[in-house]
Amino acid sequence: MGKIIELNEALANQIAAGEVVERPATVVKELVENSIDAGSSKIIINVEEAGLRLIEVIDNGLGLEKEDVALALRRHATSKIKDSADLFRIRTLGFRGEALPSIASVSQMTIETSTAEEESGTKLVAKGGNIETLEPLAKRVGTKISVANLFYNTPARLKYIKSLQAELSHITDIINRLSLAHPEISFTLVNEGKEFLKTAGNGDLRQVIAAIYGIGTAKKMRQIKGSDLDFELTGYVSLPELTRANRNYITILINGRFIKNFLLNRAILEGYGNRLMVGRFPFAILSIKIDPTLADVNVHPTKQEVRLSKERELMALISKAID
Repeated sequence: MGKIIELNEALANQIAAGEVVERPATVVKELVENSIDAGSSKIIINVEEAGLRLIEVIDNGLGLEKEDVALALRRHATSKIKDSADLFRIRTLGFRGEALPSIASVSQMTIETSTAEEESGTKLVAKGGNIETLEPLAKRVGTKISVANLFYNTPARLKYIKSLQAELSHITDIINRLSLAHPEISFTLVNEGKEFLKTAGNGDLRQVIAAIYGIGTAKKMRQIKGSDLDFELTGYVSLPELTRANRNYITILINGRFIKNFLLNRAILEGYGNRLMVGRFPFAILSIKIDPTLADVNVHPTKQEVRLSKERELMALISKAID
């Protein structure tokens, strides 16, 4: 008898979760990005025990149709990619169809969702990725996803959780960056019933900066702009006297997606020239719009690593805009 067997879907999802669901903050990121992709103008995030006991994301987006709710928990089921060519023109934040099934496989998940067109909503309850109930629900356009007891069936994952405070810090950082990427959306982050962050959602990026970093910081930021045939750059950078000892306050967004890129960080510093002290780094929020074909975001499951074409040209544009 052969020794190779085909994994059942629940086990395959748990294995995938090891790569996709690193920590509670990853769950928050994936769920909130889905809400953004659904066209939400208001997103509320509730967490308890830094997301280990509960993560709840409530939005007023398009919602899921009844026939799509159960399908959403199947791997590689996605509304955002239809063929391989779509991988090179991705405009949405989520796209692989791995997040929800991976999260559901290591938690107790409840989805409550309604669309404007349907007469009633749908409620799904799943445990360990297995659907337990699927029933009608009173209509409220939008989606509410609750993830309870994360990693309850994979306790070995809990040993990688350093502390609840550290996990909460990761969650806060993600919501901060998503708020900076989408000033047109109102974000509310609540931890243990206490409001940590609330943004107006009126499109004013400086107001978002003030909500996150304080009014004093926002007043010491100046707006920058720049463009060429391939890139459109907007954002805010701090005056030279406002600096920090690390790069954690630099946010680079490509088509609304937060990315990490050493060369673009260097371009920001080069834009300041010798106006920054050695070992000091500015506050910076750069939003860069590019043709999706120039950015490959399908490099890593976290989608924070992006392979850019014409990277040197973009570096020059950034440095010039700051200078």
